[in-house]
This record gives sequence, structure tokens and C-alpha cells, in this order.
Amino acid sequence: MPDSVRPRRHRWLAVAVLALALYVVLRAAGLFGGDDDSDDTPPPAKASATAPTPSSGASRPTATASAAAASSYDPAQYAAQVRARARQAGVSAQLLMAILYNEAYKPHDPAFERAWQKYKPDAAFGIANMHRAAFDEVKQGRDFARRNWNELPDDRGLAIEAEAWYVHDLAAQLPTARTAAYSTDDLLALGYNAGAGNMLAFARGASPGGQARSYLDRLHANWAKAGKAVGVG
Repeated sequence: MPDSVRPRRHRWLAVAVLALALYVVLRAAGLFGGDDDSDDTPPPAKASATAPTPSSGASRPTATASAAAASSYDPAQYAAQVRARARQAGVSAQLLMAILYNEAYKPHDPAFERAWQKYKPDAAFGIANMHRAAFDEVKQGRDFARRNWNELPDDRGLAIEAEAWYVHDLAAQLPTARTAAYSTDDLLALGYNAGAGNMLAFARGASPGGQARSYLDRLHANWAKAGKAVGVG
């Protein structure tokens, strides 16, 4: 094959893979006529609630594998881990579970996440959708200090542990005097989504933007089923 043809074919292949990945994410988020995950609990997985085995040799996601991962994952499967890590970190198990429901908008399949990250290097990893900088910060001085952010797609227990301690660290930054417009859980969820700096601004009375407001609305929609999943309320 002439050398001039190879680069063009490679570029078209990359575009096709990116388009497929974007389609699957948007479909999982309900933007192509699907059900809204905030209203209906995803059906339980047929497999046991253990950390998935990495897919060997998978360089990009397929529509079938990604769709299966999106439809089978239910955060409630990890209720025991959520309760345990919540007690350890001194945070609300219901809040941790509600955040997991909020973050379940995309397929949590290891091969899919890694393929997507190749095209979007700042993408988050794991069922708690944690970015590399946040993970590297929260693991300092913790039992999982030697773990790597790249392990999150394969180890859902690690994702929950990091989530719990990140919420713990956010809670430590909340000022005593703050607006009554948002509950502590609201502010911590906003901090998880938008960062500590924005959380503090909201605590002082700033109004969340559209994305943060949508995240908070989904949290409220997921709150009852999150409580049911962890046995609260």
C-alpha cells in the first residue's frame, strides 16, 4: 500500500472509533431517546459483584461490549463496599452511593474507558469517574498510596475507596459558617463534581452553573434509591 494512503486510512479509523465511542456515551446518558438513569435503576448484572477482569488485547471498545457494560452495572451491587468505606472515612454511605448513581451515566467497561482516554487524555477513570490529579492527591498517606490511577477501571473497590476519602477531604474544607441554601451533602456532591474551590464558592452563596445544577438535580433524584441500596431511610 502506498505510504500516502496509510495516514489517511489511519485518520479515518481514528475518527470512526471516536464517533462510535461518543455515540455510546451519549446513548448511555439518555440523549438518543433512552430512559433517564436518574429515574430508573439499571437492571442488575448477571455476573457477581466482583471487580471485572481486564480485557486482554482490547484496543478499542465495541458497541456490544459497551452496551452490555452500561446495562449490567448497578451501583447497588457495591453497597457493602460503600458502607464499609463510608464508615472508614467517616462520611455518608447514602451520599457515596448517590454519587455512584450520578456517575453511572457512561459505560464502565475497562476496555471502553481506556480507549476513550486515548482520545480524551483528561477523561476520568472508574465507576466514581475520578480524574488522575484528584486520585493522586487523595491517595497521599492512605492505605492505597501505592496504587495507580490506571487501576481504577479494573478495581471498583479501589474506586469506591478513593471516592470515600475524597469526600472526606472535601468535608474537612467546608467552612462552619455557610449558606443555608444547600445541605452539607449537596455541597459535598457539588465539590465532587466541580472541585473544592467551586464548593467553597457555593458554600458562600454563589449560584451553581447549569452543569453543577444538573448534577445536583440528579443527586436529589437518585437520593432515595441510594438510601435504599445502603439500607438508610
